[in-house]
Amino acid sequence: QVQLVESGGGLVQAGGSLRLSCVASGLTFNRYAMGWFRQAPGKEREFVAAIRRSSGSLYYGDSVKGRFTISRDNAKNTVYLQMDSLKSEDTAVYYCAASYSGSFTYTDSYAYWGQGTQVTVSS
Repeated sequence: QVQLVESGGGLVQAGGSLRLSCVASGLTFNRYAMGWFRQAPGKEREFVAAIRRSSGSLYYGDSVKGRFTISRDNAKNTVYLQMDSLKSEDTAVYYCAASYSGSFTYTDSYAYWGQGTQVTVSS
């Protein structure tokens, strides 16, 4: 049974930082690209970041590029999202997802999803 469990969300002031973690189980972790998406009230789910099976290829949505960093530790079956210089518009539920193939910026490329973790940025 595949499970993705996010953690690390919370309330932070604008300009602050958070580090999200996602621990995967029930799959061969290093066979999957991993991604982060977010969904804010009244908006569709938005691509945030992705990392290929090889850690050398990273992808970011335009709204977070330069502020967020995705990384993975295959030995720990974990993907991270380091979020710096947070803005109020970053407030959303953040979801971890696993993709075996496809275009990593699209939700339909991901086979498995976590339950989400709330990130709230106050101004």
